[in-house]
Amino acid sequence: MEASMPYAASRIPAYYGASIREFCSAPPNAVLGQLASAGIDLEETQKNAYLEEIGILRTLLEAREGAIYLEFAVPRLASRIDAVVIIDTALFVLEFKCGADRFHRGDINQTWDYGLDLKNFHAGSHTADIFPVLVATKAAHSDQTWQPTHADGVRPPACSGVNGLADLIDEALASRGVGSIDTRRWAISAYQPTPTIVEAAQALYAQHSVDAIARNDAGAKNLAATSGRVDQIILESQANRTKSIVFVTGVPGAGKTLVGLDVATRRRDIDAPTHAVFLSGNGPLVMVLQEALTRDEVARAKARGEPVRKGAVKQKVKPFIQNVHHFRDEGVRDRETPPHDHVVIFDEAQRAWNQDRTSSFMARRKGIANFDQSEPEFLIDYMDRHSDWAVIVCLVGGGQEINTGEDGIAGWLESLYNRFPHWQIYISPELTDREYAAGGALENLAKQRELLTVESLHLAVSMRSFRAENLSAFVKALLDSEPGTAHEIAATLIERYPIVVTRDLDAAKRWVREKARGNERFGLVASSQAHRMKPHAVDIRVNIDPVHWFLNDARDTRSSYYLEDVATEFHIQGLELDWVCMTWDADLRRVNDDWSYHGFRGSRWTKTHKRERQRYLLNAYRVLLTRARQGMAIFVPPGDVDDPTREPTYYDETYRYLRAAGIPTLYETG
Repeated sequence: MEASMPYAASRIPAYYGASIREFCSAPPNAVLGQLASAGIDLEETQKNAYLEEIGILRTLLEAREGAIYLEFAVPRLASRIDAVVIIDTALFVLEFKCGADRFHRGDINQTWDYGLDLKNFHAGSHTADIFPVLVATKAAHSDQTWQPTHADGVRPPACSGVNGLADLIDEALASRGVGSIDTRRWAISAYQPTPTIVEAAQALYAQHSVDAIARNDAGAKNLAATSGRVDQIILESQANRTKSIVFVTGVPGAGKTLVGLDVATRRRDIDAPTHAVFLSGNGPLVMVLQEALTRDEVARAKARGEPVRKGAVKQKVKPFIQNVHHFRDEGVRDRETPPHDHVVIFDEAQRAWNQDRTSSFMARRKGIANFDQSEPEFLIDYMDRHSDWAVIVCLVGGGQEINTGEDGIAGWLESLYNRFPHWQIYISPELTDREYAAGGALENLAKQRELLTVESLHLAVSMRSFRAENLSAFVKALLDSEPGTAHEIAATLIERYPIVVTRDLDAAKRWVREKARGNERFGLVASSQAHRMKPHAVDIRVNIDPVHWFLNDARDTRSSYYLEDVATEFHIQGLELDWVCMTWDADLRRVNDDWSYHGFRGSRWTKTHKRERQRYLLNAYRVLLTRARQGMAIFVPPGDVDDPTREPTYYDETYRYLRAAGIPTLYETG
C-alpha cells in the first residue's frame, strides 16, 4: 500500500520515513539534511557512506511502490536498522557495509537479529514476510536465491553486493504473501520487546526508559507502573523524612530486576540526594552486568571518536551495581557512619543470609566474634543510621532460595518486627502466598503495625520467555508432582516454546544449535549436585567464568556457545539464555510417583532427608528450567548397567514422568 507520511514524524521510530515515490524524487542532500536534523552526526566519512547508501536505494527502488525508513530504532538491541523497505507484504531489512568486499559472520548475525527483533517484538511486523539483507557495497559476489523461510516467516539473511540486490528483491516479491502492509500503521505500531537482563541494563544505563525497552501489553503487568510506584515512595519518603521498605514480588522472569535497574539508573547521579545503588548477593550477575555495561559504554565512546580507558569506565559503573556483601562490609568496618546512599535496591532479597551463616562468615573471614545479626537485620540497621530518611527496595522471587543459610523473606520481616517499629512497610499483595515463605512473620508484623498493600508491587507475568508466558506455571506443576496439570499447560506451551526430552546428549546439543539464529545465545546447564554427568563430559566441578560464558561470542571456547563448560544454578540465577540444553542427573529423581532427593558422597548416592536441603535442590531445578527465553532440550541419561552410580533405574522413571507431563521426544518433533 502506497502511503504518504502526513502523521507526526516524532511518532515514527526512524530518523527518516517516506513513501518510496517521495524518497526517490527527493534530492539526496534533502534526505541527508533530514537525517542530520534528526540527530545523525554527519562527519565526512559518515556523510559519504549515507550518500552512497541513498544512491543505491534510489536506483534499486525507483520503479517500485511502498515505503522506506532509514535509521529505524531497535531499542532492545540499542541500535538502528540502516533501512527498512516495505513493498506489499514483504518487509526488507537492509544492513549496509559501505566499502566492504566481504560478508563477516558478525554482520550476518546482526542483520538476522534485526529481522528477528521486528518479527518477535514489533506489532506491525508479526504477520509480515521478512527478508533480511546484508549489503557489502564492494562485494563481487551476491547470493542468487533466498534460503527457505523459517516457521515464523523470517528468512536467513541474504548476502549481496550492489549488483545482486535487484534480483533478490524480485525473487522475494515473487514469493510474498497476498495483500499489503498498511505502512502508515506499521510505522507507529507498538514495539513490545522482552530484553535479556544484560540488554535491559545496557539500554537503561544508556538512558532509555523502561517502557521503551520492555513490553507493556494488556497481558502483562506494566513494568513502568511498578517502577513509577517505587519512585513515588522514594520521593514521599524524602519529602516526609520517613524510612520505608518496599517489597516487590513477581514470578520468575517477570521483570523484578528490571524494575530495580530502572529505579537505579534514573537515580545514578552519585551527588544527588536520592542517589540509588543496585545491590545483589548474586556474584555472577554482578560480574556479568558490570562487565556488560563497561563494554557497552566503551563501545559507545569509541563510536563517538572519544578516547577512553576501559578501567576508567568500569570505575564509574561499579558504584551503580555492587555486590551486597561488599556494601555490608563497608558498614561493618565503620559501625557508626551511615552509607552514602539513601536508596538501596536489593535484588533477590530472599537470598540474604540468616544469623548463623552471617555469624560464621564474620568469625571466619572478618575476625569478628559473636556477631549477632542476620544479614537482613544488619542491612536495615545500616540504612537506619541515616538521621532523616531512607528507602530499601527488596526484590523478592518465590522458590528461588538455592543455598544453605539463605534466610528467605521472613528474615527481613522478623527483623522489622523485632527492631525497627518506625519503618513504613509497603508490600505486594502476593507476599502472603506460600511461595514467598513469609508465613507467620508477616502475620505477626500485621498485628504490630499497618502494612501498606500496593497492587502494582507484584509482577504476575513472566517476561523472560516472550514465546510462553505460562512457562513458570508449567515448571511449577512439573515440580509440584502434578503431571496432569503440566500436560494441559504443555499442550499450548510447546506450540510457541519448544521443549524436547532425549536420552542422547549429542542430539540435544545439535537441536539447540539448529534452533538458534543470529546472535541468539545457547548454553549447557546442570544442577550443582549433578556429579554423575561426568561420563558425558559434563563436569560441574570445573568452575566457569560467568563473564566469558555469558558475554563472549561464538568464537571463544569459554563462551556458552561451545556447549562444553556447564553452568549451574549458582552461575545462571538471575540471567538467561535464548536456548538451553539442560542435563537432568539422579540427584533429583522420580521414585514411586514422587521426587526423591539425593547427594553424591564419595562413590555413591545418598538420600537427602533434610527438608531444607530438599527445598534447595527442587529450587535449583526450578532455576534451571526457567532460564531459557525461547526453548530447551532436556537430556536424561540412559544410565549404565555396569556402573552402580548410574543405574538405569535412577533415570528411567524421571524420563517417563517428563513424557507424561507432555514433553515430546526429539524423535517426535523432528
